[in-house]
Amino acid sequence: MQTQNSDGGWGDTTLSLSNISTTALCWAALSVAGDNTEECCLSLEAAEHWLREAAGGLKPEQLVQAISARYGKDRTFSVPILTVLAIAGKLGPGRTGWRRVPQLPFEVAACPHQWFKWLRLPVVSYALPALIAIGQARHHRCPTRNPFALCVRRLARRRTLRVLKAIQPSGGGFLEATPLTSFVVMSLIVSGNARHSVAKEGLAFLCRSVRPDGSWPIDTDLATWTTTLAVNALSQHPNFWEILPVSERRRIHDWLLAQQYRAEHPYTHAAPGGWAWTDLPGGVPDADDTPGALLALHHLDVKDERTLQAVKAGVSWLLDLQNHDGGMPTFCKGWGALPFDRSGADLTAHTLLAWRVWQAQLPPELAQRVARGIERGIQCLSNVQRSDGTWTPLWFGNQHAVGDENPVYGTARVLPALCALEGDVADKMRRRGLQWLLAAQNSDGGWGGDKNAPSSLEETGLALSALKAFAAEPGFEKLSEMATECGQKWLIEQTDGGQEFAPSPIGFYFAKLWYFEQLYPLIFTVGALAKQDLEKRHDNLPAAADGAFGLR
Repeated sequence: MQTQNSDGGWGDTTLSLSNISTTALCWAALSVAGDNTEECCLSLEAAEHWLREAAGGLKPEQLVQAISARYGKDRTFSVPILTVLAIAGKLGPGRTGWRRVPQLPFEVAACPHQWFKWLRLPVVSYALPALIAIGQARHHRCPTRNPFALCVRRLARRRTLRVLKAIQPSGGGFLEATPLTSFVVMSLIVSGNARHSVAKEGLAFLCRSVRPDGSWPIDTDLATWTTTLAVNALSQHPNFWEILPVSERRRIHDWLLAQQYRAEHPYTHAAPGGWAWTDLPGGVPDADDTPGALLALHHLDVKDERTLQAVKAGVSWLLDLQNHDGGMPTFCKGWGALPFDRSGADLTAHTLLAWRVWQAQLPPELAQRVARGIERGIQCLSNVQRSDGTWTPLWFGNQHAVGDENPVYGTARVLPALCALEGDVADKMRRRGLQWLLAAQNSDGGWGGDKNAPSSLEETGLALSALKAFAAEPGFEKLSEMATECGQKWLIEQTDGGQEFAPSPIGFYFAKLWYFEQLYPLIFTVGALAKQDLEKRHDNLPAAADGAFGLR
């Protein structure tokens, strides 16, 4: 109740605008777990008023339509939310309410995993635990009347529960994520599986993850991601070798090597060679953290046989993941039916940059594969560049921009990769993207997620980092210099000379589920002001004893 917005709704974070998904979840939670105090009743009344405005009313069919419309054909998040509303009795009594929850085909999880990309599942690749658990809950509470489907689902229940058990990480949390793990546990309980080991271990994970203030983070740890971001930002400093002497670089290097997956992943069946966002057991190798790790290893400049073997494995892993359109998906090649399984411009550019910096040190055959992969990736970026010159990212958004998109982030991520590449296609794309990025700068000197969006440390830092590569771009030298000076001044003022780094919601995860990360504004500011006095006062990001950067 303390985090309810003044309009009666809730956002995904304490800094987020109200949205129908989180407001509906909080409304359901307070209805079930709340009390009869005046404060709770007033909170529920305000939430219901917000929902009436947003959904057109509180009738079950109105709520279902509004929540489903937010996510379109992607049911990765809409079905879990509707499941919570059904559990809370908000969609109608008994079977009537559960009938309004779409039936997820959990029985397909009994098929060989190689079939999944051909089955056109209504959830993204990493949501298999929710597919199984929520599908079983819906089947248990409102079984189908189709005798054939009923028989198949009854026969598949035990087998798919074994699959769920097999893909549960040793720490109990699926993807180290509170929302996904919570949906799985709740669904198992209402389907009569409260004593199942998956439910018990999931509950244990949730109990361990709770914060002292009673809240839960969306992810328990981003250590690998923030470590690679920090290394890559610090590497822009002219005194990088002094900031991170060889002993420190070796420590971080060894820690990063230890995070590389050396065997097939039991969850996504990803081949060895990739990196996840975390060092905890619930991580999954992906096409953003893997290039981030490859770039960090290059900057750390520890060239031993272990490094080269790890790099070859990581480069090969990304090559094998590349989609037919030349772009990079997040986790799995070939699903492609839903947003987070499609190619992303930010992931593609990140991968191209990592391939490029290591290309000359790879064996000839692998280097040739990289050359072909880069060529295909450039073509993908050309195909998805918008008419105004921008690229939109897959994994980051901005709540103040049209459609919650973040073309500043996407464009700022693509431009450095294009600067490292050659050819007329890359050159034309780069100049169009640079022209838009310069025009998107706000009058205060900063950047937001889009033109006219409020400036933030995150987007301003990323935009300035992208502009560094254009200091000598013909026709843009003066504009880039002026934009950089104004942006740096804004950053210095907003951070009180490097003393304060207020985060903003910049990311979204699980199809429009927002979060903010305290290290993002610090890291992106450091990368942008690599040659300024500000950075000299913040050379040392908070590093753990194991060599990882992160706020835990």
